[in-house]
Amino acid sequence: MRAVQIHSFGDLDTAGLESVDVPLPAENEVVIDVAAAPVNYVDLVTMRGAYQFRPTLPYTPGKGPAGHVSAVGADVHHLKVGDRVLGMAEYGGYAEKCVVRGDQAYLLPDAVGFHEAATMSLAFDTAWMSLVDRGRLAPGDSVLVLGATGAVGGAALQLAKALGASTVLAGISKPSQFAELTPLGADDFVVQSGPDLRNSLRDRVLELTSGRGVDVVIDAIGGDAFDGAVRAVAWRGRLVIVGFAAGRIPTLKMNYPMLKNIEVSGIQISDYRKRAPDMMAKCFQSIFDLYSQGRLTAPGAKLFALEDWREALELLNSRSTRSRLILTP
Repeated sequence: MRAVQIHSFGDLDTAGLESVDVPLPAENEVVIDVAAAPVNYVDLVTMRGAYQFRPTLPYTPGKGPAGHVSAVGADVHHLKVGDRVLGMAEYGGYAEKCVVRGDQAYLLPDAVGFHEAATMSLAFDTAWMSLVDRGRLAPGDSVLVLGATGAVGGAALQLAKALGASTVLAGISKPSQFAELTPLGADDFVVQSGPDLRNSLRDRVLELTSGRGVDVVIDAIGGDAFDGAVRAVAWRGRLVIVGFAAGRIPTLKMNYPMLKNIEVSGIQISDYRKRAPDMMAKCFQSIFDLYSQGRLTAPGAKLFALEDWREALELLNSRSTRSRLILTP
């Protein structure tokens, strides 16, 4: 079969599409015939050797491929050959076939196509866990999503509204971006760029919440926006750290959470798949149910042939597209 092989970190010139052996499943694994493999920024970071986990070289990148099950290990009883699944593998998606742990392969309902599943993977599960597990979102809560134009941010807007949030605020870089986020569930916006964010972001949130603040913050950008957002959390509110797109990893004086009775936590979604597979299954079941009910929409996608993997990565790296990028082996 064909697969992209990375032979050294940091130098994509040594990588290429190669012929490799067809994988066989271990007892707790399944093999997926890949129909759609998302191209994620984390793939690029891992290829550079800059991610917190380094795979053993050579390896095939690609998280979250979707396709048909073509082989099933002896200990996997909930899936059979021919089932349509989303496989949340850490690596292996940039290939015609991919091995996935059986408890990390999620059966797709008829309403969810392969392309839709691939575009939602890694973004919607991260957003769901951030809101439901870490943020303990309750019906009627107010939510601020920093980095709302990103993949996780857009998913968080939709899920917050679908799960019963009363007010959903979108953190954006400029007001002109707000119109495109209203279909995703954003009720209003907060500007997350510019001078004195520590005060301006807080003041805007308090203005929009009648001085109360927000119950849940999903923060994918960090930096100065975090400094303002943590001051905009309501009493007993929760702030969940997803990433640091702004570049600076912020710090926090811990007397502040104590004085306001607030919580600051983080999420690293790969650990949930490894440590809490039952919770991840519940997460994806909820996402697929909401999508099947028409309460979520999948992001738009640009499709690339497997041999065009490098072009897709370069487009992602240049940040010149807002669409999700999908390889179609």
